[in-house]
Amino acid sequence: MLVIRDAHRKENVYARILSSETTFAYQEARRELAAQGIHFSAFVGDGRLATSFVFSDIPVQMCHFHQLQIAVRYLTRNPELPAGIELLELVQTLAHTDKESFLDAFKPWCATWSDFLKEKTVNPETGKSVYKHRRLRSARTSIVEHADHPFKFQDYPDLHIPNTTNSLDGYFKKVKLALGVHAGLSREHKHKLVLSLIFARE
Repeated sequence: MLVIRDAHRKENVYARILSSETTFAYQEARRELAAQGIHFSAFVGDGRLATSFVFSDIPVQMCHFHQLQIAVRYLTRNPELPAGIELLELVQTLAHTDKESFLDAFKPWCATWSDFLKEKTVNPETGKSVYKHRRLRSARTSIVEHADHPFKFQDYPDLHIPNTTNSLDGYFKKVKLALGVHAGLSREHKHKLVLSLIFARE
């Protein structure tokens, strides 16, 4: 489900049930909201690069919590390698630092572990060489790809951009609890229940 929420008014303004999350879905959402007279001053998302394209004319803020989740997905919450431990600790500072300070720590980390991340191992079955620390490389790549977005809220203080999607994530928790109580509903009735909850007054 694609849901768009006005974080300042604490109101869900758009919701669609989708077969998959696509760039077109975000484009369609923005067009429909514009037709209703609802316009964006900024966008806070979970890190899909497609949203940066759709909202390229306004600040796009990467949710700090989702950036941490992406890192944890690759590193786990208890990484064993020193490089992984250091990177996880660094990502955990996102909510308490600024872009310059973060990059001043991240760039030296990349330099320190550059050779380590280039290490390869040979697959005995195929004879092909692959990177030895692929998950750690993926965590680094996700930070590089999103490096510009976690600090947009600091670049535009007058817009009061939230630095997380917590306002919406909290709403999803309520919906999931309701679905758990009504587990026997058909798919169609579940969809109706979800939409009614999404647009219910708080």
